[in-house]
Amino acid sequence: MFAKLFHKTPQQPSQQEDDDPRLKDFEPRVVVHYGIPTTASILAFDPLQQLLAIGTLDGRIKVIGGDNIECLLISPKPVPLKSLEFIQNQGFLVSVSNENEVQVWDLERRQLAANLQWGSNISAFSVICSTNYMYVGDEYGYLSVLKYDIEEGNIQPMSYQIPPDLIADGGGVQIPEHQSVVGLLAQPCSTGKRVLIAYQNGLIILWDVSEDKALLIRGYKDLQLKDEIVIRSNNDIKHESINYKSDEEQIEKEISALCWVSPDGSILAVGYVDGDIILWNLSTNNQKTNKNTKNAVKLKFSSSDKRLPVIVLHWCPNSQRNGSGQLFVYGGDDIGSEEVLTILNLDLSSGIEALKFIKRFDLTLDGSYADIELVPNVGATESNCTSLFVLTNPGQLHVYDDECLTGLTSGPSVKPVQCPVTIPTVEPNMTISKLCSVPKDGDFQRVLNETVLAVKSELASPKTPGSGKWPVTGGFQSQLSSDENIGVERIYIAGYQDGSVRIWNATFPVFSLIFTLELQVEDTEGTEVPGASEPISALDFNSKTSSLAVGNHCGLVNLLKLVGETKETNVSLVTETEREEIDLHHGNGWQSTAVISVLNSPIRTLQYTFSGAKIIVGHECGKAAVLDVQSSSVLFLTDSLVDPSSSIVSLAMKTYLQTDTDVPEQSGNTSTSGPETEVAFLLTKDSHIIFLDSNNGNKICCSSVNPKESTAISVYVLDESFSVPELPEENPANTSQETTNGKDSLQSTEPENESTEAEENTTSQPIEPWKNFVDSLILICCEDSLFLYSTKSLLQEKPNFIRKIDLEKQCRWTTIFKKNEVESGVVLVYSTGIVEIRSLPDLKVVAETSLMSVLRWNFKTKMENTMSSFGNGHIAMVYGCESSVLSLFSSENDFRIPEGLPHLHDEVVAEAKEAAYKFALSQRKQNAPTGLLGGIIKGIKRDKGNETENIEETRDVLVPKLETLFSRTPFSVSDLDLDLDLDLGDNELDMPTKLVVERIEAEPKSPSPPSPAPAKTEKNKQVERDRLLEGGSEPKARTTDEIKAKYRKTDIAGAAAAAQEAKDKLLERQMKLEKLKENAEELESGSENFASMAEQLAKQMENRKWWQL
Repeated sequence: MFAKLFHKTPQQPSQQEDDDPRLKDFEPRVVVHYGIPTTASILAFDPLQQLLAIGTLDGRIKVIGGDNIECLLISPKPVPLKSLEFIQNQGFLVSVSNENEVQVWDLERRQLAANLQWGSNISAFSVICSTNYMYVGDEYGYLSVLKYDIEEGNIQPMSYQIPPDLIADGGGVQIPEHQSVVGLLAQPCSTGKRVLIAYQNGLIILWDVSEDKALLIRGYKDLQLKDEIVIRSNNDIKHESINYKSDEEQIEKEISALCWVSPDGSILAVGYVDGDIILWNLSTNNQKTNKNTKNAVKLKFSSSDKRLPVIVLHWCPNSQRNGSGQLFVYGGDDIGSEEVLTILNLDLSSGIEALKFIKRFDLTLDGSYADIELVPNVGATESNCTSLFVLTNPGQLHVYDDECLTGLTSGPSVKPVQCPVTIPTVEPNMTISKLCSVPKDGDFQRVLNETVLAVKSELASPKTPGSGKWPVTGGFQSQLSSDENIGVERIYIAGYQDGSVRIWNATFPVFSLIFTLELQVEDTEGTEVPGASEPISALDFNSKTSSLAVGNHCGLVNLLKLVGETKETNVSLVTETEREEIDLHHGNGWQSTAVISVLNSPIRTLQYTFSGAKIIVGHECGKAAVLDVQSSSVLFLTDSLVDPSSSIVSLAMKTYLQTDTDVPEQSGNTSTSGPETEVAFLLTKDSHIIFLDSNNGNKICCSSVNPKESTAISVYVLDESFSVPELPEENPANTSQETTNGKDSLQSTEPENESTEAEENTTSQPIEPWKNFVDSLILICCEDSLFLYSTKSLLQEKPNFIRKIDLEKQCRWTTIFKKNEVESGVVLVYSTGIVEIRSLPDLKVVAETSLMSVLRWNFKTKMENTMSSFGNGHIAMVYGCESSVLSLFSSENDFRIPEGLPHLHDEVVAEAKEAAYKFALSQRKQNAPTGLLGGIIKGIKRDKGNETENIEETRDVLVPKLETLFSRTPFSVSDLDLDLDLDLGDNELDMPTKLVVERIEAEPKSPSPPSPAPAKTEKNKQVERDRLLEGGSEPKARTTDEIKAKYRKTDIAGAAAAAQEAKDKLLERQMKLEKLKENAEELESGSENFASMAEQLAKQMENRKWWQL
């Protein structure tokens, strides 16, 4: 879905750069995304597949299911979406953008399947009866029909299109020019053949597509009211007399919202821009009986003349009481009043004339309103069938179940249930994160696998933070993710404002939480260690020793180790003045081994040495500490390395081998049997780099690498695969460079230091240490520039850089990557959101993209703190409530895309639901009770009033009928008319003529018609044969003159082809008719034993787990 974005260097590119395989492989894409975008604006729900979709103002669509399943769809243009609907139970989602582009998304493939640019402004849109047909209303008053052809993969405008003048003629009314359609609703129980059209000026027309006529027309001047109901509050409900205005004012009453409030489509709720709500009686049975009958009820929330428009209307029927339910209203209150969602309890069981049992409840919103959606609960009981989803800005989704809504009667404040968040980023606030790789073997892998299996049952059924169960359960995990032989390959670690740490299994695109660490530790007197709950500011993970180091804002370092058994352990509390041992009982998982606090200064960076035996800690005050993991002690603590106001922002490690030059071997080479020396390269905020010996804490050297003293970001030591260019002659380097086992050789010139106590160390630089360093390349990244130095150059008094790149934009974050174990580069992320790839070591731009084009993100302040990468082109980042993993190269497929992706469309559920429909329909035909449907498939039950009672036709019967209806032009014969243009280019005739085949009944009037008698069947076949062969038993051989007289053409081949085409179409229609009859007979014969099969299916579905689907 994402196009490759390349950016060539402005300097003269060579042919070698053009052929660079890194450019061809650069394909940024989102492999993981969690969280609701802050630009969320619209909701949609598929009650059969149990999927929730959230549209945004920047063209993104978030799809949420159960079991941590989330998907992000990104349209090519960052344009707001004004309509979003599922093609229910088919695996497709339809969106309409503000630029009037209709888009169909394939959920299983997670890509745009088709799009169609509409020629006018789409003002109303509706998907028809869970089919692939769509009603479209535009600004000029046209009603059109679109079809998504699944096989062809495109959106087709159908022939059925009605301009407003034809609708006006068919209804006997006048529609003013340029009246846009503001609402389209398919009437319940009409299988999409009747549609309610609402025009901007308040005119409402119920249109029958099959008959091409208006069944009912309503306008504001058709109101037959004597009073209106003003509902100011639950205890302030009054009937007030209506002050009728002039006819002109009544006509111009603009509609702003509408919804059905009855399961049969006889009552319609309409909201107007002046704040009124009118319940219209649209029953076609009583419209001509008594003109004085009350045909509407008018509701108001205030008697004021200045009220807010009614923006949204939704109806939720009461499953226990037919004709009653709740009307959800946003708007209609006085201008300037508190922003609330109003809920009206209405009883319409005795008809609209006897409206009663009115109650009003106001739901205070947490944020400004965006949209609402009513969602049927999985396995809902009669008393608890629907949850209310409320979307507010910025990107907050709250759920109100039946218990919450019932609580409105006892008090005005109701606490909603928060949307379950897989990766929390705001509550609590994430301060640091790290994406880490895990070795495939060893004790750490074994313990992780055991932990994942232990919590797998809890992860399979996630719940909301509140008491209610999350009502969205759609989708299912891939079979690959349940393969226990794969193990844990990656983990994602995040630190939070409250001092906690969370760890996820990040092996597959669906993250699962495996650890939540609360790092509060109490001393022997039961007092919590000061600063233990401070925000996490730095962390590092060492896979060799299964260890985790966590630093916070008060300078406290918590050392943890992953163990697989429960045991008593001692935790060392180490401060500047004392050391204390306390006993703690730990369960399986991470166990704290030490808590060290020697400086009351925020920790900016910390890192394990390669061996995992030590930890280098850099503080805000510019001091560095070396911690010993085994003894839980502080080995060294330096003074401020440069300036107390300049913090340590980054560090890198390099391992060297010491050599003994005093005892040469017989071969003349120096011995490499000496101990390893791990040198830390520390970078301060003011662009100074310090070489620190981790064995004794000695500061080897300190150099300023940027004369401008701009803010430094990061430092990297490049591996041995990059050769160091020759240094200038004025900076001679020792040519004695030895390498052993791939490690650089270092001859130690450090003074011996026997002290192992924690003390401040200010040892001066050794004499000429650069003579014994094997040269390495050091990359230093600052906000405005990049520098490439050699270690030998930095050891000199005035170091010279090898290469310097001045950046045009402010750089905020960097990382080094290495893909295919060969090709390397550096990634720069700028404050503008631009992501730039530069080659190493020449630092030339080879590719470029942006967070806006890939994720629709800008770069936020402190966003760099939550960005991380483990070096293979995968970048984890956080933006507000969203978290994502971005993959830069298509060759790096560690997440196993697409095999590892969860499925968003469940074919088992789709087929089972269709079978349930067929069974319910067959039971209704036999006058059998329909209560069995609720037990057929647990988890896909819908509202009783809107589901089983409204089943008219199954999809396989309905779709062909709609195809026939919409394939013709309005007011044309609905039967088969084959208009074949026989103008074959003969110049003897001026006008082409049409071959019209006689009317043939194409569709049965019911899904299962009775079988005709044999004699009648033979007679019908003979009649059709006679019509086709014009009375003869065999086709007649015709002369050229006869063909010309029949078709007014001279081309014999053309006439014969036309006749053959007509015959083929007749035969095709006859085959379709016979197939429909066969299907009907099979449905009738199979309905007797369907109940037992349905019960078996229900039991099988209840016992199956999510990973077995």
